[in-house]
Amino acid sequence: MSIEDDIALLSRVPTLNLLGMSAIQVLAIGAEQRDFEYGDQLFRAGDAADCGFVVRSGSFRIVADGIPDIVADPACLIGELALLIQMDRPGTATALERSSVVRISRSLFQRVLESHPEAARRLRDDLADRTNSATSAISRLTPKLI
Repeated sequence: MSIEDDIALLSRVPTLNLLGMSAIQVLAIGAEQRDFEYGDQLFRAGDAADCGFVVRSGSFRIVADGIPDIVADPACLIGELALLIQMDRPGTATALERSSVVRISRSLFQRVLESHPEAARRLRDDLADRTNSATSAISRLTPKLI
């Protein structure tokens, strides 16, 4: 795959698209491709998470305790929070077929945010909006749970 293909792929990811084309180009240049066969694990629950993955082709099933299984298809960002903070993987991701991902390291992502302050502001605002929405949804459910 070419850098142009990677730029097009990363542009399809809503979180990354917020960053703008200049930041996406830097991510595409610094990212790396990894390939997997059916049944290969992308990561296991409890592994240190130092990167995010964008599914280029194929799909992965993500299984975590207490959460319904998730299937990540092309242009899906796996490990968004790991791009921002040090953490362990909450679940295990397994390839459902021959698959490929673009790996974006946390250090690369943070360098991009440092060098593109407007992109960092857009990402911060989006995360704040999503957090507020989740908090509102939880507060609406709380009376029903009591």
